[in-house]
Amino acid sequence: MNRVVVLVLSFLSFLLALAFVSGHRASATPSTAPTPVVVELFTSEGCSSCPPADALLQKFDSQPFPTADVIVLSEHVDYWNHIGWTDPYSSHAYSERQSSYGERLHLDGVYTPQMIVDGTREFVGSNSDDAQNAISKAAALPKIAVRIVDAKLDGDTLRAHIEAGPLPAGKHSADVILIAALNRAESHVSAGENSGRRLTHVAVVRAIKKAATIAPGRSFSQEISLQLDKPPAASDLRAIAFVQEPGPGRILGAAQKKLQ
Repeated sequence: MNRVVVLVLSFLSFLLALAFVSGHRASATPSTAPTPVVVELFTSEGCSSCPPADALLQKFDSQPFPTADVIVLSEHVDYWNHIGWTDPYSSHAYSERQSSYGERLHLDGVYTPQMIVDGTREFVGSNSDDAQNAISKAAALPKIAVRIVDAKLDGDTLRAHIEAGPLPAGKHSADVILIAALNRAESHVSAGENSGRRLTHVAVVRAIKKAATIAPGRSFSQEISLQLDKPPAASDLRAIAFVQEPGPGRILGAAQKKLQ
């Protein structure tokens, strides 16, 4: 056989062997996607200690976390509104959600700024070390798959098709929650503890709905509708869906999708 042909065939055999070894190594150590972790911040524009926590939430929203796909929520409570500034993003529903967490976590009371990670760990919302530690621990726990297949704004209604589960057998039932949140918001505060400041926020919750309940061992696939008061442009909105134990308790899986 021609020596040149032999050399070419030998080189091709080497390349094939190298490709096989590389492919074997890649399959032996597959890459894993970051685990979704929900970070809720209970905050208020009437609270002077809240802006640093708002800034920390913005950091988690914009910068990748090593092991987690951090899904942030800014929930503005209404119990600071009496001191001179009515937070335009506040709702009593978020105050009630925070109070329910307080009861579930056996706290003496609630406060702002308060962060709660995956429904199980709480701490002062401006404490970056506590936040990163809680997110890392939450990311190490198994989660069920949650997907937002499609999300669109139809007039004043957010319509999102959500898939979740299956919920592990032997567990209690869990709730499917849908949230509509503004990607970004800001205010020029003219009264109260933050008077004269320009405050910015991310993932500001504008509506929340318990849409369904999943039984143990069952999956979920359904379009959910959520009505909004004074809906923004679709491009300013994101949909967040998660499966959460009643209480509210531990968040078992989550996903988010920004609207186009």
